[in-house]
Amino acid sequence: MHTVRFAGAALAAIPLALGALTSQSSAQDASPSPSGTFGPGCSALSQKADTAKDKVVDAAAAYPQLSQLVSAAVRAHLTDTLNDKSAVTVFAPNNDAFQKVTASQLSSLLSNEGQLKKVLTYHVVDKEITPDQLSNGSFTTVEGGKLTTSGSGTDFKVNDKANIVCGNIKAANATIYVVDSVLQPPS
Repeated sequence: MHTVRFAGAALAAIPLALGALTSQSSAQDASPSPSGTFGPGCSALSQKADTAKDKVVDAAAAYPQLSQLVSAAVRAHLTDTLNDKSAVTVFAPNNDAFQKVTASQLSSLLSNEGQLKKVLTYHVVDKEITPDQLSNGSFTTVEGGKLTTSGSGTDFKVNDKANIVCGNIKAANATIYVVDSVLQPPS
């Protein structure tokens, strides 16, 4: 008799467990919460360590896909400037974004420290931007120009051009949104 009761209890528990799994998977498919990362490119960003304790340039350096951005920041002498800021947002072009720039344009940019600084600081906003603010945002960059964000759910664009491929990555002093294009400041 005990075996029958145990079997019955086990059979009753199976649908409950399956129901819990179903509701968990539905919750994961919903729009992201402001506290989590999102985007189709997050899985491609192989992270070496927890970057929440690192300053922004060090956090970006933990992602091999951001190596060209980190190199450009070092070349422009922006490492200390960016690491010393508090609560900034960086729209970080990944290596694929730099591949979209022609070799001659990239060479010209990298050899002109003033222009490189201008382009890189155009990717930085001097405040924390949450995913909730991305749907219809307009922000003044450290460079002084404006950039806009639009979209919903996990699909956002910057300046109607660059896709946010992985968003809401936390660093000690920044929120990072990885983009697939190098943004150009207004002339």
